[in-house]
Amino acid sequence: MTVVNPLRTFVDNVNHYPLWLSSRLMTWAFRYKVKLAGTTGIEVLHTDGKSATYRQKNRKKAQNHIGSVHAAAMALLAESCTGFIVGINLPGDKLPLIKRMNLNYVKRATGDMTAVASLTDEQITLMQTTDKGEVSVKVQVTDVTGIEPLECEMIWAWVPKNK
Repeated sequence: MTVVNPLRTFVDNVNHYPLWLSSRLMTWAFRYKVKLAGTTGIEVLHTDGKSATYRQKNRKKAQNHIGSVHAAAMALLAESCTGFIVGINLPGDKLPLIKRMNLNYVKRATGDMTAVASLTDEQITLMQTTDKGEVSVKVQVTDVTGIEPLECEMIWAWVPKNK
């Protein structure tokens, strides 16, 4: 029997509101749980349950020495976006854990950054039917000009929660 995931219930409920409001509510909840995301200013723009879109504005707290989004902030953006989509698709009795981040910085970033992470139907089924496992979550990180300065692969695992 699948245990209800309270995060998924929250997301499904707020997705009935207008986009501007659902985005703010999901961002608030995410920043409340992930303090570093609040410090850097990561925003949840949208999720439909199979994909999620996050944004990191090029603000002072997240900048590097040349005035663009810091490499660590870009990694946090990709990790947060993929973790969110994994987290809302796991049953409530499973714990998501980042297992590996493969990052390759290939170009200089300009302006705000956007991450879009998605799962396949097969990955979602696997997460909901197996006790432990791992998935490679597809994520694309782009800057304001549409360039993809960061190529990344995020491997997420899940295990049963300890009681």
